[in-house]
Amino acid sequence: MSATSEPHVLPALGRPLAEVVAMVRFTRRVFGAVLTSLTARRFPLAETVVQTWYAIRVCTLPALAVSVPFGIILALQVGVLAQEVGAVAFTGAGNTLAVVRQASPLITALMLSGVAGSAICADLGSRRIREEIDAMEVMGLSVMERLVVPRMFAIVVVAVLLNGVVMFFTILTTLSISVVVQDLPPGSYLASVTTLAQVSDLYLSLAKAAIFAVICAVVASYKGLGASRGPTGVGEAVTSAVVTNFVLLFAANFVISQVHSTFAGGPIG
Repeated sequence: MSATSEPHVLPALGRPLAEVVAMVRFTRRVFGAVLTSLTARRFPLAETVVQTWYAIRVCTLPALAVSVPFGIILALQVGVLAQEVGAVAFTGAGNTLAVVRQASPLITALMLSGVAGSAICADLGSRRIREEIDAMEVMGLSVMERLVVPRMFAIVVVAVLLNGVVMFFTILTTLSISVVVQDLPPGSYLASVTTLAQVSDLYLSLAKAAIFAVICAVVASYKGLGASRGPTGVGEAVTSAVVTNFVLLFAANFVISQVHSTFAGGPIG
């Protein structure tokens, strides 16, 4: 590498690091606002309810539309693999554990990031370029408490609820495909599930959904409040928020799965 190219490389490496540091600081401010709003008894409950209902309306059907074909593909792939290795009796357990531990929270998180997260980013970005955020700050109103905190709580509530709905429909789909297409006895299918599945798997799924929701809301809010340069900047912020969320969600899923496998055990973290 030539000496003339080094000044261009260092800023390129410094920008992502500065972005990570800024996002960590923003996350700390968000949780500080959560603590302040709860201790001062000024939690924006009405705004949280409005945002929760909006997220439910826009995310439920897309999540179900993804869960059904995903369940079909999963049932076919696991069924073929189980036949090849001679473990047909554990097909139900493999399908169910894969759905509960991995597929359901990931589907929920991706739908929240792509639908609700982009809506949050666009809303806050529009408020920023219309100078509504600046007006709130001038009036001494906390943007974190009034706008970010209720949206984060709404996304967490919707993520936990939607995770259960997606889990139910995906498991029902895998059961139907295994019984109808692959001629597996429903009794042995369900017996393998009750043998290997545990309540801790459900807790892991719900914890993943909640953590993914926090990441989604924080990233979307950070990108939205940082929007600039008019409507074009808002569009760029939404795109950046969705891409960043996808990367962080898969990274967080890997970390959580590895930690769970290390401390709790299990073949499918």
